[in-house]
Amino acid sequence: MRLFWRSGPASPRMIMPDLAGKVLIMANPTSGGYNAEFLDDVRKRLEDLGCKTEIRLTRHAGEIGELCSDPDLCVRTLVIAGGDGSINEALTGFQDHPDPPQLAVIPFGTANVLALELGLPRNPRAIAELIFQGKTRPLHFGLANGRPFVLMASTGFDAEVVHAVPLTLKRRFGKLAYVITALKTGLRRKSAELKIELDGACLAGKFAVASNARHYGGPFVICPGGATDPGLHMLVLERDDPWSSFCYGIALLLGRIHKARGASVTPFQRARISAKDHVAAQVDGDPFGATPLEIRQTDKTVPILVP
Repeated sequence: MRLFWRSGPASPRMIMPDLAGKVLIMANPTSGGYNAEFLDDVRKRLEDLGCKTEIRLTRHAGEIGELCSDPDLCVRTLVIAGGDGSINEALTGFQDHPDPPQLAVIPFGTANVLALELGLPRNPRAIAELIFQGKTRPLHFGLANGRPFVLMASTGFDAEVVHAVPLTLKRRFGKLAYVITALKTGLRRKSAELKIELDGACLAGKFAVASNARHYGGPFVICPGGATDPGLHMLVLERDDPWSSFCYGIALLLGRIHKARGASVTPFQRARISAKDHVAAQVDGDPFGATPLEIRQTDKTVPILVP
């Protein structure tokens, strides 16, 4: 009998022989990064390696989360071919699954910050080899108003842009859509004062990001640790006027945002972000209502495949 074990702090489990090696790949065929030929190359390589592999294309919004919450989901590996939002949807679904499978990622979306964080390969053969090898690390995550986030939960200007970017523009221009929307939003917005409570201490600022990952918005590092390490950090910016935003942007490019004037990065376990009026919020690059946000660490993890 061949056994597969879950890595990380969760208790080990045994995969029965008829499920050993079974891989399910889920992808959204309407997403901008969808590539059917790429997926088929991954599937063929996995089957050459002896893994029974199925590709399932979503037919409606929320289907990834529905599948991941289904207790009858019985596969060794669930592969999400998509961006950070699709991974978040899978992770959210896993919260209702008694024993979720190990997770793998094929970077297809507009933003693939987690793929960058984990150093994932970008070619079909290397991805198939990674899935076959089955090396995992525990993927940590935080909770914002009960919703999991593996990268960040934030409120302020970036969340306003996430709320405002049109889906058609995003599908057509990818990351450039956010730049276009940011320029339009920045010309007419009025910033709000945020109250950030961190484990009992209080801070004030115009922009706050609770981060579970080192990276923000791409290759830019904003805090220590990473998504496979425990712990959350809060980045707070005191100002968001055009000149301050420019200076913060330069500091971010240089990897020195934590040393910028009017910026702070603080580790925390529990936080609350509030404002006099509701301020837009986002989780892992998708709209997520508005303040107040209750944010906390969780001891739960999901095994994710890494090189």
